[in-house]
Amino acid sequence: MKRILIVGAGGQIGSELTRNLRDIYGDNNVVCSDLRQLTGPIYERGPIERIDSTQIMQIVDVVKKYNIDTIYNLAAILSATAELNPMLGWNVGIGSLVNCLEVARIFNCAVFTPSSIGAFGPSTPRDMTPQDTIQRPATIYGVTKVTGELLSDYYFTRFGVDTRSVRFPGLISNLTLPGGGTTDYAVEIYYAAVKGEKFVCPLKKGTFMDMMYMPDALDAMINIMEADPSKFIHRNSFNVTAMSFDPEIIYNAIKKYVPDFEMVYEPEPIKQAIADSWPNSLDDSCARKEWGWNPKYDLDKMTVDMLTTLREKKEKGLL
Repeated sequence: MKRILIVGAGGQIGSELTRNLRDIYGDNNVVCSDLRQLTGPIYERGPIERIDSTQIMQIVDVVKKYNIDTIYNLAAILSATAELNPMLGWNVGIGSLVNCLEVARIFNCAVFTPSSIGAFGPSTPRDMTPQDTIQRPATIYGVTKVTGELLSDYYFTRFGVDTRSVRFPGLISNLTLPGGGTTDYAVEIYYAAVKGEKFVCPLKKGTFMDMMYMPDALDAMINIMEADPSKFIHRNSFNVTAMSFDPEIIYNAIKKYVPDFEMVYEPEPIKQAIADSWPNSLDDSCARKEWGWNPKYDLDKMTVDMLTTLREKKEKGLL
């Protein structure tokens, strides 16, 4: 049975990953950690540790205490927030990764670290972006992701550390509110629809980006870590995607079920510039061939599930 440490478990991905991993591997075999104190039923099902991931000895102590063999490193400052404080974005994104890789080298752990479509830039082919292509990002977030991919490959080839990663598109969740990402509008728009509010879109019509529903993202993280590595040609990092749309398309998908829903455009310069530097769509054929990637949700199926879940939360007074 795996003994797993989630670093950065308090974020949008970490809270849901904690639940899923504990369902699979058992509550006591999954340690969740974050810089802030973690509270709530998801976390309190099993061990909780407070870790500043930029401090390597704090990671070492927890790995030794619980005999950890797998690390999910989720510590990062998201794209739009990192642009407001680039050094914080660098120090958290790369400092945490280097520490996790060093700990993994010493204690023989496997490491998963998510990359992103942010690893691409304006010179990258925009449509069906290939697995192997130009990566010249225009944001500090993207720079940390490219650096992370290279470092993870280096630790695999140089030291034999079992590093694995996927390049996530925008992630849409009905459990955890977004935290400063460029693609967060695709979460916020559902909340506005359920609350009966007019949505102010921070991106222009025609701004296409790849997206994925969180259940598929969780499957991607777990499945790649369970995959047979003998079939890997790539490791760090695989393109994965489920759908591509612009604000108008997701708005119309929601209007099918919320006919009175309204949206207006008020583009935010930083977010728009970041979105314009990212691909319109990704080619994820390598992930499909090398470890069986196969998303379950398209835009309509996701929309139905998001609206149903958020309406239930609203009825319970949780929105």
